[in-house]
Amino acid sequence: MKNSIRLLAILFLASFALASCDKDDEATPTLYDRLGGVAAISAVVDQFLTNVVGDNVINARFAATVANPARTQLLRNNLIDQICAGAGGPCQYKGKTMLESHKGMNITQAEFNALVGDLVAALDKFNVPQKEKDDLLAILGPMQTDIVGK
Repeated sequence: MKNSIRLLAILFLASFALASCDKDDEATPTLYDRLGGVAAISAVVDQFLTNVVGDNVINARFAATVANPARTQLLRNNLIDQICAGAGGPCQYKGKTMLESHKGMNITQAEFNALVGDLVAALDKFNVPQKEKDDLLAILGPMQTDIVGK
């Protein structure tokens, strides 16, 4: 009888601890949620692409893509999925790896920096708080090694 009561007490405490963990997870929103979900990410990506097209440092790299509506839409969708997935959202990135898609392009550090600047400008336009910008750039930043000089 004592063992049964002890086992019930342990199970009760364990279930309470697990329930507390679930509440903590719910209390900490993902970066995806803090960014505003897929609609907000889509708006930022649209502005980002507009910024890239107007950026004389890098817009020549995107001329063929911008000239083809299907390629432009694919790039847009891939960027949305990549940011959404990286930020902990429900999207699934289906594009090539950064290394595959940039191989042989010999992208310079200045071009990469311009692209990041265009993204930051898009985030700023939508008043994305500094913490969320920093968190997003921390997720995307490591891709630099697969992009620059490849």
